[in-house]
Amino acid sequence: MSFPISRLACRPAALTSLALAMAAVFSHTGAYADEASADTVVVTATRRPQPLADIVSDTVTIKAEQIAETGAGSVVDLLKRQRGIEVTRNGGAGSSSNVYIRGANSNQSIVLVDGVRIGSSTTGAANWSAIPLTAIDHIEIVYGPLSSLYGADAIGGVIQIFTKKGQGAPAVTAFAGYGSDNTREADVTVSGATGGEHSFGYAVSAGKEKSDGFSTARPGLTSYNPDDDGYDKENVSGQFSLQLAKGYEAGALFMHSKLDSQYDAARAGAYDVRSKNVIDTASVYAKAQLLPVWDSLLQYSETKDKGENHTNATAAGYSRINTKQSFITWQNDVQVGADLLQLLYEHREEEVQSNGSNGVLNRQRDTNSFAASYNARRGANLLSAGARRDNTVYGSQNTGSLGYGYDITRALRATASYGTSFRAPTYNELYFPEYGNPANRPEKGRNAEIGLRYDDGVNALSAGYYRNRLTDMLVNTKPCPFGRSGYPDGCAYNVNRATLEGITLSAATRLAGVNLAANLDLQDPKDETTGKRLQRRSKKHGNLTADYRIGALKVGAELEVSGDRYDDAANVNRLGGYGLVNLYVTYAFSRDWSALVRWNNIGDKQYDLARYYNTPGSKVFAGIRYGYK
Repeated sequence: MSFPISRLACRPAALTSLALAMAAVFSHTGAYADEASADTVVVTATRRPQPLADIVSDTVTIKAEQIAETGAGSVVDLLKRQRGIEVTRNGGAGSSSNVYIRGANSNQSIVLVDGVRIGSSTTGAANWSAIPLTAIDHIEIVYGPLSSLYGADAIGGVIQIFTKKGQGAPAVTAFAGYGSDNTREADVTVSGATGGEHSFGYAVSAGKEKSDGFSTARPGLTSYNPDDDGYDKENVSGQFSLQLAKGYEAGALFMHSKLDSQYDAARAGAYDVRSKNVIDTASVYAKAQLLPVWDSLLQYSETKDKGENHTNATAAGYSRINTKQSFITWQNDVQVGADLLQLLYEHREEEVQSNGSNGVLNRQRDTNSFAASYNARRGANLLSAGARRDNTVYGSQNTGSLGYGYDITRALRATASYGTSFRAPTYNELYFPEYGNPANRPEKGRNAEIGLRYDDGVNALSAGYYRNRLTDMLVNTKPCPFGRSGYPDGCAYNVNRATLEGITLSAATRLAGVNLAANLDLQDPKDETTGKRLQRRSKKHGNLTADYRIGALKVGAELEVSGDRYDDAANVNRLGGYGLVNLYVTYAFSRDWSALVRWNNIGDKQYDLARYYNTPGSKVFAGIRYGYK
């Protein structure tokens, strides 16, 4: 089957008609269903818990049981099975990775851990390989621009990671596993909550993962070395909450993750080249119900992204770049009848410390933000609106959003939304010697989308069309303007425009005892200035999963497919499409004990996510879990 997306992308009406037609077919046949049910509660779409049935934004929730039962090896492996998401990785689970939401760059989306933004101010992206899967309870993905809620960088969407939370009776959960490449993994969580008027909730998790890995590079890469490139990852996280009185709560959260990974570097010889990365998050908060209709949250949080590279035994082979971000957030939720008014103030301070570039990156910048949003329901009509102003060192940025939903029936809803967004220039794009330019401006986005959601409690479907137009894109220009010598790849300047356009479909159902789920993306992420497809993005990709339970035994299969991509902006170096099949089995010995066996890439398919970098071949992993709840 072929998909003429390049021609359809030029005609939004054609794409819209296709989305609506496919949605109508699926909803009438009852052949598919969305994995997230209407009674799922999500936080990220409105910055407070809301039923999915009251959310206009396109949202996916990856629940704790999905993470536990499918046995994903990393956060990146888990995300790439979701609709609207593509990934690249320079090797195995410990290697540098990027996550693209709806075709947007990795630095055009926000990553949160328990409401706290993480990432590097020099690259603008989160270090995905250093995020520990063992600490995660569940994940929410909200697609589309959310700058009116979260500020800079929310062009493609927001991914929020929630760590494990204490609730119920005291409990211990643990997991240990072993697999290919001498991969070892173990984690343990202690959690619970006391009862009474002054209840205390707690959850503390710790985990470790180590692997000998495989060679990340292939012949052809200048830094190729045939040795195995392993990694060592360890983490600890915790959540604590205290009910001071009815309507009053205080708490603290933290996460620490450290990744030590090997990679190949040019002229390294026998030296053990490696990178060391640390992610730290910490926050304290107080919640108060100041009036029956007024809830207030005050929170202080910090995140640190520390990165070191060791390429040889000399001082010249050591480099370090650390980012520290501090946040003060004051959020007020006011009930106006059945409606919700939200008022927000946020102060963000970014600080970078580096041992290189003669200290030019050692800078600090502040952002002060004010935002308001309003959510209302009138019978079958659902309305959301928001506006935000971010006062920054690169000028004041105003963003807004407007969304509308209409319940055609109890099971079928149509949605439409429009939103603006922006991405802040990174420290590298502003200040890096011979590359950055202090005059660079933020990238701007304007997104419009429509969608249909069907959910009758048994079968459901989501189908949507989006068109996100980006201006002032920061790209590498070559030669550099104004006579600057520049780096070999050029300099960063606001010269390009891009359009991210596509259709996203997802569905699942239970048929003859088999749970089926599928998603498909048809997209055209294009650089409008050059007419080329954006680097490392395909025009079509999708997933199909099936699982069947027989008593205590559950058997599952996954199919992941992707079209071709280009490794470079000039669309010269083509990366072929691929299809991968994975299998997994879980067996519950008792209420508290279960076993997992997972076999990834059973056909030992060789495929490319980045040119000259290897991807995992056929791999097997098995583990034992205790006390999952």
